[in-house]
Amino acid sequence: MLEYAKTILLKVSFDKILFEKELRKALRTMLPDELLQLKAWCYEQFSKLYRRILNRVFTQATLA
Repeated sequence: MLEYAKTILLKVSFDKILFEKELRKALRTMLPDELLQLKAWCYEQFSKLYRRILNRVFTQATLA
């Protein structure tokens, strides 16, 4: 699921609303170790564009 999520996020990264939607959907299917890998990868790839979205989504994911 991790590689699939990465592929989808790369494809929708042109649109911030779609990106956030797909990121939230991906987090629902991740195992805890995959979640950490996805978080690191997302910050590596998208922190310049979507840091606020990443912060919000990953903060909510860790609180839930």
